[in-house]
Amino acid sequence: MSQYFNVPVIGIDVSADFSIVAVLTPHGDLYRKPFRINHDADGFNYLFEQIKKVEEEFAMKIALFMEATGIYHLTLFYFLKDNKVNCFVINPLITNCNKNKSIRKVKNDKTDAISIANIGKYEDVKASNYLDINVYLLRNLCREYYDLVDDRANIKKKLASDLRVAFPGYQAVFSNITGNTSLVILKSYSTPEAIVDAPKEELIELISKSSRKGLLWAKKVYNKLIAASENALKIGIASFTFSSKIQRYSNLLDTYTTEIDSLLCQIKEVLNSEAVSEAFKNSVSLLSTLPGVGFISAITIACEIGDITRFKKPKQLTAFFGVDPSVSQSGKFNSNQNKMSKRGTRFGRRALYAVALSSVRKKRNGEPNNSVLLEYYQVNLGGKKKKVGLVAIMHKLLKYIFAILKNGHPYEVRNPKLHAKMYLENHYRLVA
Repeated sequence: MSQYFNVPVIGIDVSADFSIVAVLTPHGDLYRKPFRINHDADGFNYLFEQIKKVEEEFAMKIALFMEATGIYHLTLFYFLKDNKVNCFVINPLITNCNKNKSIRKVKNDKTDAISIANIGKYEDVKASNYLDINVYLLRNLCREYYDLVDDRANIKKKLASDLRVAFPGYQAVFSNITGNTSLVILKSYSTPEAIVDAPKEELIELISKSSRKGLLWAKKVYNKLIAASENALKIGIASFTFSSKIQRYSNLLDTYTTEIDSLLCQIKEVLNSEAVSEAFKNSVSLLSTLPGVGFISAITIACEIGDITRFKKPKQLTAFFGVDPSVSQSGKFNSNQNKMSKRGTRFGRRALYAVALSSVRKKRNGEPNNSVLLEYYQVNLGGKKKKVGLVAIMHKLLKYIFAILKNGHPYEVRNPKLHAKMYLENHYRLVA
């Protein structure tokens, strides 16, 4: 049973420009017809006046619930928190499962507001009343970073496909066709004809300056480039459309790289500013102690988690990241082909997947990034498919993340047998 069963409850269905508000009395009846408030100063102040009116009439504090709607609920939530209103945000997955319980199919803002109020009043649901605006802004910057990276990746694919048609063999010259040297050449000479006709010394000097590897290396690349260009003149499709697209994609890649670098600098500035709490900075530092966790992965995971005290068990954190297994069972049937639920934060899951990949790799000198996880992946998960094994590593990592954030101690690579022995020794010492 909800702890707000005997108090007045308000449910708000939030949209972009206005919201519908439903008020329930302590007995569960509608206090008044659901009413509309605009998302402006007058609308917010009117809502606050109605809240005070209800609290004075029933001589008790209200509980206000609203659905998380991306960005639309944030201004209202922040306004209510500043005015000391007891308000909570409910996950849309919960509200969608509980809406429209009647036989008749009805869907409108008024019934949704009443449904949200009933959920808050009668259901013992998990709702959040936490909002750190600086962490929220950092989270948005991190998500914008991933969006830009994805856009750049799409441009890379388009460039690669066009080069295979207009300039076959170009990929064999450079290990990375979107590297600095390759892009400098494509922006200046976007066709095989242009490269063949270009002055030899000029092209070699361009390659040398952009690569910073010296003239000897530049001459080798030049010879490969000329051979590829002459081959492309025979089998490639010569078209002004392809050459203009290649030049445009090369310029776009430069622009995206510049914007991504600028965004990373902004993220670092915000993180190091006084506006961000020391507790959050400490969380990022603790996550960085995990092998395979870089700066952007650490800050993304920390932003997505927010306040670790919201999670009491590692399983809750696993469900929040959407790494928990789905369940399909009916009668005697119990499915053995269940997949990840993927109902949690996709950005956090993406960062976690990158960390899992890094955890089971080795450095250039042959030393593993994380010897414990690599051994677990190779020995215990040797018979599993690659992605199944990586999901198991993600589970392990979430347990590590939960432990280091809860305890406030940096990560230490320990042999599992040694760790179990230390745990038993500490347990028996406490019992004694």
